[in-house]
Amino acid sequence: MPKFLTNLLINQLTDSIFEIVAPLIYESKLLECTIAVPVGFQSDGASVPRVPIVYMLFGDRAHHESVIHDYLYRSDSFPSLSRSQADNVFLEAMKCRGKGFFVRYAMWTGVRAGGWTAYHKRNVGDRL
Repeated sequence: MPKFLTNLLINQLTDSIFEIVAPLIYESKLLECTIAVPVGFQSDGASVPRVPIVYMLFGDRAHHESVIHDYLYRSDSFPSLSRSQADNVFLEAMKCRGKGFFVRYAMWTGVRAGGWTAYHKRNVGDRL
């Protein structure tokens, strides 16, 4: 069964960027392995457009999940995954955290459609 083994602990750096202050550890059934996001990793969370209706429906909904996803999109993450694998882990993590079907699949569709712009563009240690 997939599950987060730790809570998301962050230091807010700007309105949209935060840094992990304790490892975020996720156990993926899909990958049959544990993913550990290291201290110091910087994320911008879920990149939900600030369009009022869209943000009202999907913004501020998947913090733990988006950090795992951001980490897996980095070129030197461990494990190293294809974009579709990383997107499917995002979907799996949202389900494990109890996100509803509509939210899960809408956010997953968003990363499938637009994630190519960020995939493997940064390294794990890069500052945002």
